[in-house]
Amino acid sequence: MNALNDVNTALRVDYQTNPEQYQHWSLKVEGNVATLTADFNEDGGLRPGYKLKLNSYDLGVDIELYDAVNRIRFEHPQVQVVVVTSAKDRIFCSGANIFMLGVSSHAWKVNFCKFTNETRNGLEDSSTHDGLKFLAAVNGACAGGGYELALACDEILLIDDRSSAVSLPEVPLLGVLPGTGGLTRVTDKRHVRHDLADIFCTVTEGIRGQKAKDWRLVDDIAKPAKFADAVTEKAAALAAKSTRDAAAKGIRITALKREITENRRVYNTVTVDIDRAKRLATFTVKGPQGALPDTPEAIHAAGENFYPLAMARDLEDAILNMRTNELDIGTWLIKTEGDPKAVLAMDAVLAANKDFWLVRETIGLLRRTFSRLDVSSRSLFALIEKGSCFAGTMLELALTCDRIYHLALPDDADAPCIATGEANHGWYPMATEQSRLQRRFYEEAEPLAAVQAKQGELLDADAAFALGLVTMNPDDIDWEDEVRIALEERAAMSPDALTGMEANLRFNGKETMFTRVFGRLSAWQNWIFQRPNAVGEKGSLKVYGKGDKAVYDWNRV
Repeated sequence: MNALNDVNTALRVDYQTNPEQYQHWSLKVEGNVATLTADFNEDGGLRPGYKLKLNSYDLGVDIELYDAVNRIRFEHPQVQVVVVTSAKDRIFCSGANIFMLGVSSHAWKVNFCKFTNETRNGLEDSSTHDGLKFLAAVNGACAGGGYELALACDEILLIDDRSSAVSLPEVPLLGVLPGTGGLTRVTDKRHVRHDLADIFCTVTEGIRGQKAKDWRLVDDIAKPAKFADAVTEKAAALAAKSTRDAAAKGIRITALKREITENRRVYNTVTVDIDRAKRLATFTVKGPQGALPDTPEAIHAAGENFYPLAMARDLEDAILNMRTNELDIGTWLIKTEGDPKAVLAMDAVLAANKDFWLVRETIGLLRRTFSRLDVSSRSLFALIEKGSCFAGTMLELALTCDRIYHLALPDDADAPCIATGEANHGWYPMATEQSRLQRRFYEEAEPLAAVQAKQGELLDADAAFALGLVTMNPDDIDWEDEVRIALEERAAMSPDALTGMEANLRFNGKETMFTRVFGRLSAWQNWIFQRPNAVGEKGSLKVYGKGDKAVYDWNRV
């Protein structure tokens, strides 16, 4: 994992990697089955101060895992099932490295948990939407975040060797919660009875063998002599449920072209400009230029340069880079440049080729990237100005935002316009499983029907405001003052209060497993991570491995 080559090299994290750089995972593809094998390098931690013993992981391990899964999506579309297992004797994965958590700042811990959440959610997203299935072949002790990785898979097969167990020991051992959806998936996904889950989550040794299967903690068990055959059998059964084409041919994914300096991030399709005095970053996303390839053969030939795929990759890296490396930059302005008609034409190409694997996976990457914006703890404001192209897929960028400002120029032929399209009605569901338009209008039929009636039409600021698609529509006289005042007011408010407020308001309406995972991370784990019982001088995280006993404040808060 390489730090970025800029003025803050030692402090920055790079989310770009490739299999030649992996220190922790190996990827093997045989026909329609890919095997991801964990063999974490003890000395390969992303930062100094800890060793990744017993297949314990840090952010660097998960960056590799995410990269490997993404390569399976795009470079190996013939793969129908991914087997996740371990190369270490009697150890599958012991979870997040405790010493890493003990020496990390609060912000680092929360960002680490957020990214690992997104990586695990991404496995389920690919299974649900794209037909890529996952089997956890648990061939050793499986604890904490290791079990959470297994929980994100479609099925869990546990070796029945009288010692290997699954466990979530965070509460009794560390005084914190499973940080990447463990508690939520045990109940919401695996339907473990709540009293049994209570026992499971309060014993450090975990549950093994037949009891683990009986309690629904795993799907099946196999004796050591039969484990390999059981993995093969279950992988074949999962592959039979896949909708991916075993004859598909992949494309090559290469390193992003980008220039990163202290106050700028420049990609082919995205630019981020940082104003440190205002604690403000401006994301400018460039729309498609010219006609896109419009047949499966032409799209495949374009490969990673197919515009919507290239834009999704650039935007995702920019989001992750800014989220992890620029904690003081609290407000992100979202802008676009281009022709809204060109974006609608792009969406027509995607719709016409939606059954082609590369288009399906491109839509999937866009879906997950827009979701990263939803859960980013930043104030998000969209500015619709002259030369903007917030239409269809690109309109989703604005719809993720907390506010949308649309410049009104009623007598100007170049007045900025937006347009809704088919893409806004279900291509990119949020964690709530709603479209952002459904979220915006609380699924009320009348406003949604009014928007639907104008689908594909270019709407100026007044028309967009009348439909409820934008927050404000200042004219050119008031524009600069309205935007300036809004940004100055935002910058003066408590970032903690804003993070809580934004998360509550963005995720209105119905709950899903994914919203509960993120909500509980934000509210429960965030709070517990700062309590002295976890991180005080005698807190569980601080004394772990030192031979001392944690000292708790016994007051229930």
